[in-house]
Amino acid sequence: MKNLLQLEELGQFMFAIFLFSQLEFQWWLFPLCLLLPDVSMVGYLINPKIGAWMYNFFHHKLLAIVVLILGFWFKIPIIEFVGIILFAHSSMDRIFGYGLKFEDNFKHTHLGEIGKK
Repeated sequence: MKNLLQLEELGQFMFAIFLFSQLEFQWWLFPLCLLLPDVSMVGYLINPKIGAWMYNFFHHKLLAIVVLILGFWFKIPIIEFVGIILFAHSSMDRIFGYGLKFEDNFKHTHLGEIGKK
């Protein structure tokens, strides 16, 4: 099952690359901005509950899709780009096993525990 989920996320990541290729931005912006959603981990400096909420908000694919659709609807390429980055980043994280976080611990995700037990 784990491999099947990783393949699904890989397909979504590749779809994000395809979507990005339809925009008129320089190619190097994609890898440059790909890790920006991880800035949301700053919430963990306050406490695990706020950290998990902030992390999950910026790593939820529905947010990415809504932002992308709004950018497309209003024909604002930078908003489309933000949606694509959010979507690609979330897919990339899930390929590597970093899922949405529970409030008790950063390592406790919807995909299981991160790291060695």
